[in-house]
Formats: sequence, C-alpha cells, structure tokens
Amino acid sequence: MTVSPSQPVIRVSHLRKSYGSCIAVHDVSFEVYPGEIFGLIGPNGAGKTTVMECAEGLRTPDAGEIAVLGCNPFRDVHTLQNRIGVQLQEAQLQKRIKVREAIGLWASLYDRPVDGARLLDQLGLTDKRNAWFMTLSGGQKQRLFIALALINDPEVVFLDELTTGLDPQARRAIWELVQDIRERGKTVFLTTHLMEEAERLCDRVAVIEHGRIIDMGTPEGLVARHAPERTVVFVSDDGRADQHLGTLSRATSIVRQGSRVTVHGTGVDFVSDVIGSLSDHGVRVTDFRTVLPTLEDVFLKLTGHSIRD
Repeated sequence: MTVSPSQPVIRVSHLRKSYGSCIAVHDVSFEVYPGEIFGLIGPNGAGKTTVMECAEGLRTPDAGEIAVLGCNPFRDVHTLQNRIGVQLQEAQLQKRIKVREAIGLWASLYDRPVDGARLLDQLGLTDKRNAWFMTLSGGQKQRLFIALALINDPEVVFLDELTTGLDPQARRAIWELVQDIRERGKTVFLTTHLMEEAERLCDRVAVIEHGRIIDMGTPEGLVARHAPERTVVFVSDDGRADQHLGTLSRATSIVRQGSRVTVHGTGVDFVSDVIGSLSDHGVRVTDFRTVLPTLEDVFLKLTGHSIRD
C-alpha cells in the first residue's frame, strides 16, 4: 500500500499494553510523517520500547490501532517486513559470525536487498568485513546493526535506544549516520532517554512517562512552551550592573557572587536586553555567556524528576 506524502507513515491510536497488573502503555496516540525523524523520549521504563515493538509488530497491543505504511503490523506482517528496517534495543549475534557473513545472511531473507558491500563501505565497516562479531567495538556493533536494518532498503527505520552505552565519539558518529538515513529519503522512528540525542536528531518528539504521552512537538517548540527562562552569566567588578539590570522588565532575578553575576529572565529578547543595558551604561565585562534551556529542562518541568539511566 502506497502512502501519500501528506499522510502519516505511522499512525498509533489509543494504544494500550499491559503485562499482568502492570500497565506499560496507556492510551498513547501519535503520528509520524514521511521523511521526518520522530523521537519517543523519556526515562527507562516509561514505555518507549513497548510502543515501538507494538508498531513493529513484535508485540500485540491490548487495545488501540496501529498502521505502518498503511498496513496492519500484525495482519500484514509479511508485506510489511520487506518495507521496514528494525534495530532492537537488546540485539546480539553469534560471537564468531563474521561481519560479511551477517550481511549475507540478512540479505538472503529479502527479495531485493541492497549491495551489502556498498552498505558496509557507507557505514565505515569495510575494514571489518572479515572480523568476528565478538571483536567489534560498541560503536562498530551498532553500525553493523544499522547495516542489517538497512539491508532491505526500507522505507521506515525503527531505532531503539541506538546509542546507549556508547562513548561520546561513537555516539556522535551514529548521529551522523541517522541523519544520513533521513537524507536518503527514509523515515526514522527512534526511542531514546538521552535528551541531547533527541534535540540533535529529531524533527518532532513525544515525551512519554509512566506509559502516557505528556506532550509532543518540535524540540524548539517544547522548550519555548515549557522552559522560556534564559540565563546570562557575566563577570564584572562594576557594582552598578546589578542596579541597571534590575530595571529590565524581563529580568526575574539577579544574583551576584563576588564579581560573577547571574541574571535570569524570560523572552526571546532577554539576552539582547542585558547586552544593551550593559553597553548603554558602560559596564566593563571580562567574561560573558548565556545558558539556554534544553529538552532536559523540559523533562524536569513536565515530570518533576531527572532523567533516569
């Protein structure tokens, strides 16, 4: 079934999933559109993986409806498996399978796989094509799992907690790969509990906590809606700075610790107002920086606690 560019690639409506008396997902609804990177974000245990596995057809929901590329992921599983790529959160291969053997095995499962050697080259794994899986680093294993998810040239790629446990350098390399997937015309649906990752990659995100979506939008939109405060920190021995900045209508607090001054305020023009006031009154500043709110600040505001690993 072909999906119109104006229609969602993934539609989840009133999804519910329980494990015994534990309700993992409760009344979750969202849509993912062609060509976007959509993130389901929240702490571990929030229900992200359950939602994704239901969308992939790996788990059967207790209630609700799911459509992926216009197909039912349970009834149309054989049709859909040729059109989607999946990277699981808990993925492993045989210790002594070689990279090229894994690629060949996965390619044999599909009618029209892409060129495996070219895919390894694109993912920087050509030099590791004869290496055993157990000898690969964490980042190399994740790149291999991406290759396996892309071997059938899918229209939609599911990525579950892709960079958990990776060092910062490997994590950023994976981020570049995900952006490249989208640039090749694919739609990406990912889960993460790393707010920096979601902010860097996602066009839109849905915040999930205790199995419920508590807000959804672009990262910038969520920050503007829930964390409008800006902070300016500067160093100045001029005591007049506090008095001048106190007249700014957007300033909410001014704290001086020795020569370091921290000013909190709201509004997109707040930082410009601070700079303008310091300049107009000839206040000499030896250091100056701004602190802008992030998705993690939004999460703290919405849930009242920090991100749990």
